[in-house]
Amino acid sequence: MNDLLEHDRPPSDIHDLIVIGGGINGCGIARDAAGRGANLLLLEQGDLAGGTSSASTKLIHGGLRYLEHRAFGLVRESLIERERLWAIAPHIIHPMRFVLPWTKGLRPRWMLRLGLFLYDHIGGRRALPATQTIDLRHDAAGAALRPGFRTAWCYSDGWVDDARLVLLNARDAADRGADIRTRTRVVAMERQGAIWHVDAQDRDGQIQSFRARAVVNATGPAVLDLLKTAHRSTPYRMRLVRGSHIVVPRLFDHDRAYFFQLPDGRIFFAIPYEHDFTLIGTTDRDHQGGLDHVVPDAEEIAYLCEAANRYFARPIGPADVVWSYAGVRPLVDDGSGRPEAATRGYRIELDGEPGQAALLSIFGGKITTYRHLAAEAVDRLQSHLPVLKGKDWTANAPLPGGDFPMTGFAALSADLARDYPFLSPATVDRIARAYGTQARLWLGGARTGADLGTDFGHGLSEAEVRHMMTREWAQSADDMLWRRSKLGLRLDADQAARLETWVKERI
Repeated sequence: MNDLLEHDRPPSDIHDLIVIGGGINGCGIARDAAGRGANLLLLEQGDLAGGTSSASTKLIHGGLRYLEHRAFGLVRESLIERERLWAIAPHIIHPMRFVLPWTKGLRPRWMLRLGLFLYDHIGGRRALPATQTIDLRHDAAGAALRPGFRTAWCYSDGWVDDARLVLLNARDAADRGADIRTRTRVVAMERQGAIWHVDAQDRDGQIQSFRARAVVNATGPAVLDLLKTAHRSTPYRMRLVRGSHIVVPRLFDHDRAYFFQLPDGRIFFAIPYEHDFTLIGTTDRDHQGGLDHVVPDAEEIAYLCEAANRYFARPIGPADVVWSYAGVRPLVDDGSGRPEAATRGYRIELDGEPGQAALLSIFGGKITTYRHLAAEAVDRLQSHLPVLKGKDWTANAPLPGGDFPMTGFAALSADLARDYPFLSPATVDRIARAYGTQARLWLGGARTGADLGTDFGHGLSEAEVRHMMTREWAQSADDMLWRRSKLGLRLDADQAARLETWVKERI
């Protein structure tokens, strides 16, 4: 590795903790444990958020539909976390209003009203506005819909840049002393008394050996596979469910999202996305294939297009899809007949007698509850790792770049526009949403675009790319265009290839 990559500390002889998995749960646990004093190493076989954690519907939400499955505890926990997460990351998390039209022949009005009443009241909502009834015949939300829709309810939830949420947890963990290693796949692990011995293969094919007093298995859909590698068993069974999404040119001109019902009992969202697009999803299909390259199939893409066409006046088809993606959700198998009914709750299992090296495994979970899950996991590890001091500290500690008021994004963006007038409004908005107060770490004293170096297109500069490589573990154009940003929607093939060449020359 060259000097652009961050491995500036030699590995300690024995780590307190090795976290395996660089998704939202693994990075959340790493952040919490590093903040409580653990000397820890995080190993991720690919890129941070390279799997399920960057393939969500991009929502911080309670899960309105989980109420009909009587998952009241999960919904309450999620709703409590919703405003906490907005407060600690107001650059990458934003409140959003959702329009839920009543559709004749589907769920009755009373059920929707009752569900929304509970949604407003069981989670301690404070800053977000309450539900209101709207008439779609006279509201802008009705203009984009097919004729015939009248009554709708408008309720609150949140939007999140999911991949950057993972990244910021990893960044904060590293700032607190954690060693974050991507492209490092665990190939063997063995418990020898009070120590775990872990072998991992880096991107160059070299085997590196590590030791730790405890290991966290936060590998998401691969949780059972890692347990086999560790020669451990569990009573939990997993159900792997694929959720697919499509992105199409913008279908409506306002900033609210939609929550739609379908005759088969499923629901889907249509969300304003990256200013010029609409994000539509998700499906729920049992996943039987591998985990290395998960993509929507043609049937899922057609299903989402047909679902949208039931509601929107402007029809779409597969040819209109500018991007699609899919992720595999690791759900605890609770015996539910249909995948959408399977629990989104999580389970934490701690394996290890007193005096033995601990193995803590995470089963299930959802992005909204990651912080609470991480705090519970680290609490559980304290009996095995006395070095872990204190209790949950992450509820009020801003993530990197998020140290400004929840409602202060407009002011932050205006300050950047004033200090860097050569940036386009779209680029200022993107940078503010990605980096918050830390944008100045790489914008520095620039007074012209030339001061930021090579321009790769659509406001992506050499200075930003170098920041992604030195501070955000990016090692390819794909890392930068689809996880650190969503500029993959805007750069053409030649621009992306030019970026990839530039990066490869420096790795």
